Amino acid sequence: MLGEVIKSLRVSHNLNQVQLAEKLGVSKQTISNWENNNILPSIEMLVRISKFFSVSTDFLLELDTRNYIEVTGLSPTHLAHIQQIINDILDSR
Repeated sequence: MLGEVIKSLRVSHNLNQVQLAEKLGVSKQTISNWENNNILPSIEMLVRISKFFSVSTDFLLELDTRNYIEVTGLSPTHLAHIQQIINDILDSR
C-alpha cells in the first residue's frame, strides 16, 4: 500500500515524520495519516514525494517495482565505475 511505500522510503533516508513533513511542506500528522493509509496524498503531492525520493509515481503506487539511481550529470567514466560496482554486488549474491 502507498503508506507502506512512503514509510519505507522515509526510513531508508533516515528521516523521521517531522523531518519529512518539513521537506514536503506538510504537517507531521499528514505524514502519519499517509503512512497509516488514513488519507491519500493529492496528485500534486504524489509528484512532490516522487521527486523528493527520486522514484517514479509508478514506484510509489507499486505499479513498477524496479529501482533506479539518478545519475544525470555524471561523466561516462563515473557511470562505468558505478556500473562496475553494481555488477560486483550482483555477482557476489
